[in-house]
Amino acid sequence: MKVTFLLPMKGHSERVPDKNMRLFGKRPLYHLILNELLKSRFLEAVYIDTDSSKISEDLEKNFPDVKIIDRPVELRGDEVSMNRIIGHDLSVISGDYFLQTHSTNPLLRRDTIDSAIEFYFKNIEKYDSLFGVNRIQSRLYTGDGKALNHNPEKLMRTQDLPPLFEENSNLYIFSRSSFKRAGNRRIGTNPFMFEVPRIESLDIDTQADFDMAVFLYDYLNKA
Repeated sequence: MKVTFLLPMKGHSERVPDKNMRLFGKRPLYHLILNELLKSRFLEAVYIDTDSSKISEDLEKNFPDVKIIDRPVELRGDEVSMNRIIGHDLSVISGDYFLQTHSTNPLLRRDTIDSAIEFYFKNIEKYDSLFGVNRIQSRLYTGDGKALNHNPEKLMRTQDLPPLFEENSNLYIFSRSSFKRAGNRRIGTNPFMFEVPRIESLDIDTQADFDMAVFLYDYLNKA
């Protein structure tokens, strides 16, 4: 079973300027996750939907086999839903199964990606889609200070708390049919929550995230 990888990237970034093309070590940030995708044993093709000529030029120079989708004007901007972008991509490409991830997941590894895909196909009769999560076992509160998942009077050990799960934006696996059945959404009507290793799950939203990712990458890859 083969999977088409979707790696959407826009040129503008509010919190970390020019994030996708910013150097992460000696190469643009997006190169890290793209190289992992290209090593997957489930690879069918990689499509990058972008509104940036700078990103397109870098792709043509360094990744000539990666396919580029020019993002329509009506789908450009910070407020456009990723599901709308994916919907457009599916309307112009072939394939039955898809994995969507982000360039802002530089620590996500091929083995984790392939493990998620393998689980998806082995359980496709039970779950219609899969998305990456982080397990949380901490004492959480609502904005007005009310305990959300624990009783402050009992002070249960955090490891004994019932886990909650945070969508981490690392990966989404779905089929063309599940996307349609769910009302054009990457998370289907009966998804599986796939736990991504904590270090790999770091998603870059801020400058602090970027600095932390660089530190962890250097630490994990030191000789």
